[in-house]
Amino acid sequence: MPYIIENVNILRGRRLTTTSIFVKQNQIALVKPSFKKYRHMKMDANSFIMTPSYVILDGNIPFDSPFNNIKEYYIRSFILKGCTTLLTYFTVRYERELSDKLKQLQANLFNCPIDYVIAIRIPARALSPSLIRRCKKEKIPVIFVDISSSEKLLQLPWGWIREAMFPYNAPLIPIFQLNNDKAEATKQLWIKIMKEEGIPSMNAPLENGSPIPNDALRKIGIYPLKGTLFNGGELSYNFYLKNDRTSGVDEFELFKYYNDKLLVTVHKGTVIRAGKNVLFRPGHGEYVKITTPSFYIV
Repeated sequence: MPYIIENVNILRGRRLTTTSIFVKQNQIALVKPSFKKYRHMKMDANSFIMTPSYVILDGNIPFDSPFNNIKEYYIRSFILKGCTTLLTYFTVRYERELSDKLKQLQANLFNCPIDYVIAIRIPARALSPSLIRRCKKEKIPVIFVDISSSEKLLQLPWGWIREAMFPYNAPLIPIFQLNNDKAEATKQLWIKIMKEEGIPSMNAPLENGSPIPNDALRKIGIYPLKGTLFNGGELSYNFYLKNDRTSGVDEFELFKYYNDKLLVTVHKGTVIRAGKNVLFRPGHGEYVKITTPSFYIV
C-alpha cells in the first residue's frame, strides 16, 4: 500500500533538508517538499534524522565459524550499525585461483542477510592485463592492491593495464603494507603513477568496518544503486533520534559517535532493526553486480 513519510530530515554531509517521501511498492516513488493534496496514509518523521543505510567494507567476515557466530557477526557488525550493503573481497596470489575463490566467496555469502558486492584483493606483482580482463569478465567492480614496496609499482606494465581496464574501468584501491621511512614516498609514487597513466583509482585505502565515502561509492559504481535516497531508488534508510547532540554533525560522525541514537534501519522497505529488536533473515541478501564502475564520475 502506498504511503507518505512526511517531515523527513535527510542528512547529506552536515546539511539537514526537510522534505517528504512518497513510497510505493517499497521504493521511493517521489521526493518533494510536501504532499498536501495526497490522501494516502502518512507517517510523521520530524523526530528523526534520516540517512541512507550504509555500505560498509569488511574483509574479515569469519566464514569458518559456526552459523550462530556468523549470525552474531552480521548483526553486530552490520545490522546494528545501520548497514544494509557490504563490500567484501576474496584474496588471490595467482590469477589461476580467481574463479575458484570467487565461487567459494559466493557460497560463503549464501546466508548473508544484507546485500553484498564482491571485490578482489591481490599483491601488486599479480596485477596484469590478463587478470584485469578476468575481473572485467566476472564484473568485479574494484581491485584492492597490496603494496609493500615502490619497486613493485615501478615494474608493472601500466600502459597495458590501463588498456585492459577499458571500458569496464574497475578502480584500483591501495592497501599499503609499509611501516618504514619509505612509506610516504611509496604512497606519493602510487598517486603519481595513477595520475600520469590515467588509471581509475583511489589515492588512499578504505577503512575496514566503516561506511564507504560517497566519492568511493561513485568510483566503484555502487552509487546510485546503494547509499542514496532518490526518486526511483530503493527504500533503505536509518532513523536516528533528532536532538541537540545529533543535530549539526555529519553522516560519519553520526555513525562513529552516535550509534546509541540509531533507532530504526529499513532494508528495501522492510524494518530489520527497531530499537534493540533485529529481524535476521538468512539468505535475503542479494549479490549486487555492478555493470559500470565510475559511470557517475565526471
